[in-house]
Amino acid sequence: MSDQLFLEARGVHAWYGSSHVLHGIDLHIQRGETVGLLGRNGMGKSTLIRTLLGHVPQREGRITVNGQDLSRARPHEVAQAGVAYVPEGRGVFPNLSVRENLVMAARPGPNGQNGWSLQRVLQTFPRLEERLSNLGSQLSGGEQQMLSIGRALMTHPTLIILDEATEGLAPMIVAEIWRVIGDIRSSGIATLIVDRNYRKVLAQADRALVLQKGQVVLQGSAAALRDDPQLAASLGV
Repeated sequence: MSDQLFLEARGVHAWYGSSHVLHGIDLHIQRGETVGLLGRNGMGKSTLIRTLLGHVPQREGRITVNGQDLSRARPHEVAQAGVAYVPEGRGVFPNLSVRENLVMAARPGPNGQNGWSLQRVLQTFPRLEERLSNLGSQLSGGEQQMLSIGRALMTHPTLIILDEATEGLAPMIVAEIWRVIGDIRSSGIATLIVDRNYRKVLAQADRALVLQKGQVVLQGSAAALRDDPQLAASLGV
């Protein structure tokens, strides 16, 4: 846990109005580590992500990123610390071209890293190269997801958070997204993955946590959780 620790959350609570959604969650992510975040719908996964990113104003607990206390940080400060976010709704700018969507996000990472150039992103997603001049609104759902991931990579993050990156996509596109997630992992970027396909998540992850009603009910290495009889019950499968 030492200098390899990149993100740590301790005792995180979050509310939407009077609704208390997260109840004292602890989470840590090491540099280069892939962590799965599992749980049925409505159990607090997206709220936890949004809280880590500074999107939920009503929050308590301590959140540190790269040694900085970002417990009360705003989203742009979390992004500047090296955290990229691929949201569930993709967040593509519909009136900008594919090239503009990508280039507008480009910046060196917190330590000056600059390995994810436009060329490398287009090599990773050849479909985007074919559609560089197309507007975001003219892309299919799968292409928009590729664009969202590519844009996140061009910020040269230390950690990338993927919220339901394969939701609603055709099987061929889903397979491509998982391939890219594997490439991201092998490139040394830490990843936090939320996805309904828990088997795929556990196949990619080093560790995983399961949320239930805003609390961590199971956690451990991906290998251990795969064999844990409580997993299916906690996920309702």
